[in-house]
Amino acid sequence: MTDHDLLTINEAADLVRAPVATLRYWRHLGTGPRSFRVGRRVLYQRAEIDAWIDGQARADRDRVRPPGRPFGGEPDRRERPSAAGYRE
Repeated sequence: MTDHDLLTINEAADLVRAPVATLRYWRHLGTGPRSFRVGRRVLYQRAEIDAWIDGQARADRDRVRPPGRPFGGEPDRRERPSAAGYRE
């Protein structure tokens, strides 16, 4: 492992294009890339960040799209039932 393999939280934030505060929050929730402490510093391994990004992309591709939302992104423009028959 070289020095380039270890990233500070600022460098990791630049890499994932998210604010440092977001990485801190993800660390608190346990949902972001794996990190560890060395003394008072929080460090990230470059390989862990790359794996986390790949996992996020895979999860997004595998996500089930809601009905009426084709994969192209445009919502389905079919008519919806009116609310005329419902009591308030």
